[in-house]
Amino acid sequence: MVAPGTPGLQQVVETFGDGVLAADGSLDRPKVAGIVFNDPEALARLNGILHPLIFATMAQRTVRAGEHDPNAVVVNDVALLAEGGLRDRYDVVVVVDVDPETQCHRLTDQRGMSEADARARIAAQATREQRLAFADIVIDNSGSLDDLDRRVGEVWDELTARAGSTS
Repeated sequence: MVAPGTPGLQQVVETFGDGVLAADGSLDRPKVAGIVFNDPEALARLNGILHPLIFATMAQRTVRAGEHDPNAVVVNDVALLAEGGLRDRYDVVVVVDVDPETQCHRLTDQRGMSEADARARIAAQATREQRLAFADIVIDNSGSLDDLDRRVGEVWDELTARAGSTS
């Protein structure tokens, strides 16, 4: 939605200024994150730009998938499902869950965020309890990547079986 040359990027730059661009003209995501995750009004402005674009694209892709295969399983990665009250748009909600301390550790360790930035990002999102309340299926992400891979495979098998049984 924010690739160079897209209307999304143009709107983000018009709203937040040229300082959100990297040297190559792409969106400087860490810079934007530093702005919006410390300012709820800025986050609302960014979401107001991106969400309509994201939802339109998701809808188009879902229609195309259904035209190709009526039993298609379409996976939408919806970061703000709980915050946006979007539960009713989806047949099944899968939540990948990990405790907040592990989440914070991973953001600092793997993405190089400061602890303050990681905690600000986590605080700007729905709580763990709110996300879990929306879940039909929970994937525990507290173990190894092999554990996660195995569980994702199990969930995929369940989703494809459900889709095949609806025809």
